[in-house]
Amino acid sequence: MIQEPRPDLLEDDLPMKGKWHKSFFKNDHPIVLELGCGKGEYTIGLAEKFPHKNFIGVDIKGARMWRGAKTATVNRMSNVGFLRTQIELIDHCFSQGEVSEIWITFPDPQIKYRRRKKRLTAPDMLAIYRKVLTDDALLHLKTDSQFLHGYTLGMLEGNSHKILETSYDIDRQKPNDDLLGIRTNYEGIFRRQGVPITYIKFQLSEQI
Repeated sequence: MIQEPRPDLLEDDLPMKGKWHKSFFKNDHPIVLELGCGKGEYTIGLAEKFPHKNFIGVDIKGARMWRGAKTATVNRMSNVGFLRTQIELIDHCFSQGEVSEIWITFPDPQIKYRRRKKRLTAPDMLAIYRKVLTDDALLHLKTDSQFLHGYTLGMLEGNSHKILETSYDIDRQKPNDDLLGIRTNYEGIFRRQGVPITYIKFQLSEQI
């Protein structure tokens, strides 16, 4: 796990910025971020399915990520890392084009209007992601929140981003999708309650 105090990031950026391939993973495989990774269950699950990609779970709550970091260490997973920082600071942690893919899994939908800028698919957040992504990068939103699903679709369409795939209920529409079959603890709770899980795969326009 890597972490740096917020004031240091704002002043000098993360020392690992631009060096993740060479200094951390020691390979040139694509880097995939899971934003708001919690316990790192999805980060670990993706890393197991795709050994030729590098995965970094990002969250501010280190106590949660400890579990994922421990699993990766015990299983000697060389394609997994964890970064403790605020998500809005990832452009201080990665260089332009250093990240090939982003997963946003079950984020707080921030339903209240005054919290709209905190939504992980808000325009200001997407602009930050654009700073670190490759031109053809894929982004994924998996959520139980019908509100966030609808908000994100409308925002993407309204800002000329490219929607590649969408589902209002992956159990009904994509029951055999291996990629979406990875389940977090929270997802298990939602499913037992009968809450449908939604999904969007998209790409950002060149200019935001």
